[in-house]
Amino acid sequence: MSADVLGRWVPDRPEDVAAVFAKADFPWWIAGGYAIELAVGRELRAHGDLDVLFLRRDQDRVRDLLTGWDLYVADPPGKGELRPWRPGEVLRPPLHDIWCRRKPEAPWSVQLMLDEAEGAQWVSRRHPAIRLPIDRLGRTSKAGIPYLAPEVQLFYKAKATREKDEIDFEAVLPLLDAPARSWLADAIRVVVPSHPWLRRLLPVSRT
Repeated sequence: MSADVLGRWVPDRPEDVAAVFAKADFPWWIAGGYAIELAVGRELRAHGDLDVLFLRRDQDRVRDLLTGWDLYVADPPGKGELRPWRPGEVLRPPLHDIWCRRKPEAPWSVQLMLDEAEGAQWVSRRHPAIRLPIDRLGRTSKAGIPYLAPEVQLFYKAKATREKDEIDFEAVLPLLDAPARSWLADAIRVVVPSHPWLRRLLPVSRT
């Protein structure tokens, strides 16, 4: 979805989001390119937005936390159309993408992504076979900011890789241990069986 079409973005920084979500009583994680930067511990590139992932079952609590914000849902996802997220509305699949700004005249600053869960298991919205225990879905930065585990973020980037995704992959690949590489390779094979990243992951994941 093009931010150029739908309005101006001035993305928050991860520390800004952490301040907003400081009182959250549900799990959440910085996602996207910022998650990769939190993993490697340095800035890699410019960012057009800031993604935050949370579980669909927690959407009411997210809505309460963002009382007063201007919230829009992409409906249908990825088609360049936004509509207000109405108070009390329960977002059901395939809706998963929420654009947020502090007031209607402000630029967009946070993009929320909903993902699925079954009990203590995270379930990818891309394919129900892709799973992890929720307590393994994220990491925590030195500053105490939760972010999506890099192998999970790379899985989401693998569907349609762009130049920025290749930058992220190269930066974080040396930090992935054998179990993380193995999980990522197995997950990518489910959705993109011929992905070129597999050649970089398989030698380690299959030893």
